[in-house]
Amino acid sequence: MLNSILTGAEITLNTFLICTAVSLLLGLGIALLCMYRSSCTQSFLLTLAILPAVVQVIIMLVNGNIGTGVAVAGAFGLVRFRSAPGTAKEIGMIFLAMAVGLATGMGYVVLALLFFGVIAFFLLVLAQLRFGGRDENERELKITIPETLDYEGLFDDLFQQYVRTAQLERVKTSNMGTLYELDYRIVLRDSGVPKEFLDALRCRNGNLNIVCGRVASREAL
Repeated sequence: MLNSILTGAEITLNTFLICTAVSLLLGLGIALLCMYRSSCTQSFLLTLAILPAVVQVIIMLVNGNIGTGVAVAGAFGLVRFRSAPGTAKEIGMIFLAMAVGLATGMGYVVLALLFFGVIAFFLLVLAQLRFGGRDENERELKITIPETLDYEGLFDDLFQQYVRTAQLERVKTSNMGTLYELDYRIVLRDSGVPKEFLDALRCRNGNLNIVCGRVASREAL
C-alpha cells in the first residue's frame, strides 16, 4: 500500500495527474493548517498551496539524474537569500510542504497522505492543549515615572495585591533623562486588568503614562 505508483523511468499521464492532484490537495491542507489560530499573508498561503506540486514536478524531472539533482539542490539553496524572515511555524510549514512534494514526486502518494494526516493531527492536538503557549493572564506593563522616584521596589505592594508574578525586564530613560520608562512582565490574578490596579499605579507614578497590554509575539526569527 505504501509502494510507489511510479513503476519505471517513464512517467505516464495518469501517474502525473494523480501525483499532482494529491500534491495540490495536501498543499491546500497545509495552507489551512497554517491558518489555524494564526494570521498569515495571502501570498504565503498561496505559496504553501502550490509548493508541494512544484517540488513534485522538480523531483519527477530529476528522476535519477545526478547532475540535474545537484543543480536543483543549488537552486533551492539560493531561495533563502530571497526569503523574508518568517515565524518558526511558517518555516515548519514550508518544510512540511517540501516533504510532501518529495513523497508525491517519487510516487508515494499514500505515504504522503498518511504523513500529512499524522502531522496535522499531532499539531492540532498540541494546539488544543496550548503546548508551549503563554499564560492567558500574562501582560506587558509599561510605567513612566519621574526621575526623582526610586523605581526599585516602588510598586511591590501593588504587585503583591493584584498580580501573581512581576518581573522588571527593562529600564529606559526618556524626555532628556527626566523620565524613566519601566517595562514589566506580569501575570494577573484574574483575566481582566483591574481598574483599581491602574488607578493605584497612576497615584504612585504622578499620573504619567501607563500601558498594559498582551505580550507581543516574538516568533519571528
